[in-house]
Amino acid sequence: MSGQRSRGGSSDHQRRNRTRSRTSRAELTFSVSHLEHLLRDGHYTQRLSANAPVYLAAIIQYLTATVLELAGNEAQKIGCRRITPELLDMAIHNNALLSGFFENTTISQVAPGRR
Repeated sequence: MSGQRSRGGSSDHQRRNRTRSRTSRAELTFSVSHLEHLLRDGHYTQRLSANAPVYLAAIIQYLTATVLELAGNEAQKIGCRRITPELLDMAIHNNALLSGFFENTTISQVAPGRR
């Protein structure tokens, strides 16, 4: 029986996955554990699935990437090198799906720490 794994032991692959964070296993940028703490501390529900914070992190990462890509495109159109709050606002309002989603959201015009 050489070359076969025993049934009860854990493989190297399983051991490696246990030591990696859930964020890196899901190949995400947004912290899964941080979102889980926010969900638990917010008392939104009595029970929380183990997959809920992973799914939420993936959604937030996707929305962030989409908005930044659209704002970058707007910046290139007008010849800017930086993404400003005005460009974020313009990118969101020029996209039909995002404008409905961010309908009641205010994007600050003043950058924090600057006056």
